[in-house]
Amino acid sequence: MNQHTPPTQGEESEEISLYETRRRIYYRAVQGLYNNWRVALVWITQILYFGLPWLAWEGRQSILFDLGARKFYLFDWVFWPQDFIWLAALLIISALGLFLFTAIAGRLWCGYACPQTVYTEILVWIERLFEGDHKRQQKLTDQPWNGEKILRRGGKQLAWILFSFWNGFTLVAYFTPATVLWQELITLSFGPWETFWILFYALATWGFAGIMRDQVCKYMCPYSRFQSAMFDMDTLIITYDGKRGEPRNARRKGEAQAQGDCVDCGICVAVCPTGIDIRNGLQYMCIGCAACIDACDQVMDKVGSPRGLIRYSTQNAIEGIYPDSEIKRHIFRPRILFYIAVFTAILIAVGYTMAMRVPLLVDVLRDRNSLSREAPSGEIENLYRLQIINMDAKAHRFEVRAKGIPNLKVTRGQLTDIPALGTETVVVTLEAPRLSISRPSTPIQFEVVAQDAPGLLRETKSSFIK
Repeated sequence: MNQHTPPTQGEESEEISLYETRRRIYYRAVQGLYNNWRVALVWITQILYFGLPWLAWEGRQSILFDLGARKFYLFDWVFWPQDFIWLAALLIISALGLFLFTAIAGRLWCGYACPQTVYTEILVWIERLFEGDHKRQQKLTDQPWNGEKILRRGGKQLAWILFSFWNGFTLVAYFTPATVLWQELITLSFGPWETFWILFYALATWGFAGIMRDQVCKYMCPYSRFQSAMFDMDTLIITYDGKRGEPRNARRKGEAQAQGDCVDCGICVAVCPTGIDIRNGLQYMCIGCAACIDACDQVMDKVGSPRGLIRYSTQNAIEGIYPDSEIKRHIFRPRILFYIAVFTAILIAVGYTMAMRVPLLVDVLRDRNSLSREAPSGEIENLYRLQIINMDAKAHRFEVRAKGIPNLKVTRGQLTDIPALGTETVVVTLEAPRLSISRPSTPIQFEVVAQDAPGLLRETKSSFIK
């Protein structure tokens, strides 16, 4: 949408655009403590992500979400659709963890572990391999198309596409076994849904991390918009110490310092992946990567000034409400203690229930055609169908018991063998003496227990009809 200014007499009309033209950011590489942490997390996350689908675990893939079979393998654990409550618990823990770490130290997730940050970092490494550093990239952009430019740009795009494709392949390998998917790749026989998701995730990786980059963090990511709601005056954020740095002046090492520590070199802007100037204060475009801290510390070393002109600090510390030495004391404030208490309680509850989880499910179905009948022995007989799901990764022989009525016994379906991750429907007959039954419907309980694993036991309620 454009706004047109009405022309005055003797003047031509002027068109004013309300949209900012995208300015591509060529940010320079930086070395330092926080960059080392970021690089380490890139390697750790990607080794795990790309390696786990190929890790064998007891004869199967270590992590596999088999949607067709409705089984989800996670090392020794096997989850079923009935276990989706654990997914809800995982999401709650992730959300609380995000709130906790953001309230303590700002956008740690965005700066170090977000897939957009990680894949942008990888594709930038590839770009620098083909096109050189930020200055060479700018020079290559400005020069006309020639053989060198075609080779460098074409090689970069080809490497980006191959990495993006392998990224999509790896994502799908968590749902289709990696070995099967590899054979389909060799024979070019991908199924329709595998083809779609490989290409979709590859396109997302190439487009978001390679082409759009900072635009995703600035304009598409909702987290950048509501992050400030999780900050307070005691949150550790990347800040520029204006009291120490202003007024800015250019100088060299050993020269007399008549003004502030900031030498106005602009390196904090040059290394920022979103192109902001941290000296203008906290901005929603800042992803918390701390590249400006590493760069500024190196400049302070060169001019002989103390490090920390740009550093992790709090608004209260910067404004002089308390000294930097008291920052740690303000980390564990009531808000943080509440987050920690809730996070810890949920984590313990989930851990306990996971440890106590019984990989066995039993459903009782009454035989509607014959609710009750008299057996040849004169006792009352009821017929049931038990659906037993062995959710364990091992086969077991299960024994069916019943209680709730004196002298109640199982006369049919007492023992059954069920394979690993198998489901069986067992016909069970119960008999009880007529004199032991005082009501038309008496509550009873079934017990199903593995003979070789007494801890694998499940009780379920039903009723016995007279």
